Amino acid sequence: MAGEGPCHGEHARLEATLGSHGRSTEQLDIWQAVYSPAGADGYPKPIFDKRTGAIDHETAAYWKEHYDLRYIMERDWKTLGPKLVGKLHIKVGTRDTYYLDRAVRLLEEFLESTKDPGRGPYYGGDFDYGPHQPHCYSGDPSQPARISRLTINQRFLPQMEGWMLKTAPKGADVKSWRY
Repeated sequence: MAGEGPCHGEHARLEATLGSHGRSTEQLDIWQAVYSPAGADGYPKPIFDKRTGAIDHETAAYWKEHYDLRYIMERDWKTLGPKLVGKLHIKVGTRDTYYLDRAVRLLEEFLESTKDPGRGPYYGGDFDYGPHQPHCYSGDPSQPARISRLTINQRFLPQMEGWMLKTAPKGADVKSWRY
């Protein structure tokens, strides 16, 4: 449910207590393990100090350059755009637990700008904002995220099938896998 769980300052303190050098095995440390370059000590460089909240701007710039999907798509749209047309279907709750809805709105703003001449192809996808839904919203606002994710296959597989049928190369087998 939206708003459940500790505030992020408490979350950072909890992770610092559970393990040093990003070894808490919790969410913030997992992100650092995946996205951060190795520090001088061989551990992932922290993107912020868990005690003071001070941001390491060098690490943040590394994350942006290597993993910020909106930034990368905007930077490389001329080559990425043609490969992504019609394939981007983004869902996020308006009360995302990690405030990812804000980043999704920036992504939508950029992708909608691809309608402008000279930007490359229009992305041709869609965005679904789940009203008052938390992290892991998957497109069913009538249910809490913890329930709706149990039906994700039943909801998404027909959409995937439709896309595969629509974009299958001429002569492709589109029958043997449909039963």
